[in-house]
Amino acid sequence: MFRFPISDFRFLISAAMALAVAACGFHPLYGKYGNGSADLTFRSIYIEPIPERVGYQLRSDLLDLFNAPSAPNGAQYRLRIELRADEKGLALQENASVTRYSYHLTARYQLVKAGTTDVIKKGTIHSLTSYNVVQSPYATVVADKDAQERAAQDVAERMRTELAVYFLNVAEGRT
Repeated sequence: MFRFPISDFRFLISAAMALAVAACGFHPLYGKYGNGSADLTFRSIYIEPIPERVGYQLRSDLLDLFNAPSAPNGAQYRLRIELRADEKGLALQENASVTRYSYHLTARYQLVKAGTTDVIKKGTIHSLTSYNVVQSPYATVVADKDAQERAAQDVAERMRTELAVYFLNVAEGRT
């Protein structure tokens, strides 16, 4: 009786899965596809300044993710972002002091064609992080700032994904 070696079986399964994925039209979101690439489009977006510390962090994260210009010269699009932050106590001790906070960041964005007021894409992104209150006030302040930075980074990554899907759909004529 002939026995199939397990390594050959794994290879066949991998090959079958690769063919199935290729047949469904799967293609990378950030790679080159169609008329251009997401990277070129992201480089043509000017991200308007956002007030407050977390806004500065979000803009910095987006500039890094988009590899976008920090000045509006030559940009094809402008990204306007409005932030709202909310902090609430989550856990209480017996003496009614808060031991854990949640930090909720909401970003409403509008993508505008440069030189016009036409909003071509808008949306809202939420991020929720939390941090512990500890004995050291300094450590608590650092944990709070870290929660804000994590929320800003999460919003930036989600915004990049939403815009990449939008630009891919535009390139394929689906919008």
